[in-house]
Amino acid sequence: MTTLQRRDPLHLDLPDWVSRWFDEHGPGQRLLGGGIRVEELDEGDVHVVRAELPGIDPDKDVEISVHNGLLHLRGERTEKSMEKNEGSFRSEFRYGRFDRALPLPAGATAEDVAASYDDGVLEVRIPVRAAVHETAKITVRRR
Repeated sequence: MTTLQRRDPLHLDLPDWVSRWFDEHGPGQRLLGGGIRVEELDEGDVHVVRAELPGIDPDKDVEISVHNGLLHLRGERTEKSMEKNEGSFRSEFRYGRFDRALPLPAGATAEDVAASYDDGVLEVRIPVRAAVHETAKITVRRR
């Protein structure tokens, strides 16, 4: 069974022009996740994160790591050189560095993490060990 979970507590439904401004200006870039849109879901004992990253070369432009219970996605989208004639060029593409850290569920392990890239979507699959719930009876001693 697949369950979809919304895990981004800072997700804000803002008009596109506001999101673009925050994505392009310092502190807002970290606040809104640097322009990386993600979805997360659990497929049995695997936590899946999909990130929308069109126009990157996954071999050169992105770095994925797991550290302190967080999945880190970092990279840079570079602008391809093209001729820009005065008054006839428009671009809404986003270029520059991106960085996003996502909390992992309890039991997630950095071992055997797998990543793939297809049609502009980066998919990271993180194994999750079943939580061990030990029950122990504690005896109270009299003094």
